[in-house]
Amino acid sequence: MGRSRGGLTTKIHALVDGRGLPIQLHLSEGQASDCKQAKPLLGAMPPGSTFLADKAYDSDAIRQRIAEQGGFANIAAKRNRRQGFAFSAFLYRYRNLIERFFGKLKHARGLATRYGKRADNFLAAIKLFSARLWINDNESTA
Repeated sequence: MGRSRGGLTTKIHALVDGRGLPIQLHLSEGQASDCKQAKPLLGAMPPGSTFLADKAYDSDAIRQRIAEQGGFANIAAKRNRRQGFAFSAFLYRYRNLIERFFGKLKHARGLATRYGKRADNFLAAIKLFSARLWINDNESTA
């Protein structure tokens, strides 16, 4: 999808809920900034929720948009940031939910090795796998 020195690359941006299930998925070029790709994710975020993200999503625009939605941005500050923000290391530990989602995504061989060359087919395969995660989580075991 995107061309960089390493070849063709793609980033997957995901928003997960408190159970680690995907709510919103978005693709971008590998060389694109993560901050610029947060807009579709923030649109799917429920009002008044806590947004946990890594340093790549640390920008004033993202923090302002989350505050406008009535939420709390618990984002680790970049090294070059001068102004400090409220940050909870305890809440930040729950960011492992998104990391576990990407770990589950790597179990699908076609997704981990990126067999699909077109971005729309790749995103469709990710969404199918995500639907499988939702079904497995909500199926009855009785």
